[in-house]
Amino acid sequence: MQSVPITVTEHDYERIDALLAQAGKQAPPGLAELRRELERAEIVDEDAIPEGVVTMNSTVSFENTETGARFELTLVYPKDIDGSPGKVSILAPVGSALLGLSAGQAIEWQVPGGNNLKLHVLDVRDQPEARMRYVGGKR
Repeated sequence: MQSVPITVTEHDYERIDALLAQAGKQAPPGLAELRRELERAEIVDEDAIPEGVVTMNSTVSFENTETGARFELTLVYPKDIDGSPGKVSILAPVGSALLGLSAGQAIEWQVPGGNNLKLHVLDVRDQPEARMRYVGGKR
């Protein structure tokens, strides 16, 4: 796994940390990597997260640099996976890899089975924190 700087909101950190604690010893493969990412992340207040950073419930377009395939997905919590297309769980390898990256960053992320994903973030199309700033609201 490649180490690139990531930024995570305090709110996202707390919710993901609680999710990982619930998984406990029965955690699916890949959660140890997500835990390590959280431990090295720069944690900031929701109001301080820059636009263009992938946060929970952000819609992000990215490319698999090995295959050239492009995707646009919304990063969600497992409870929000409802079978509709266009969502990826934070617990999925792609979701874990994208969290905290900024537009333009690339990462190599080991997935279960020993293979690596090579992802390049093209754009963060919808970030909830940025949207809240525009309407002057706060959670």
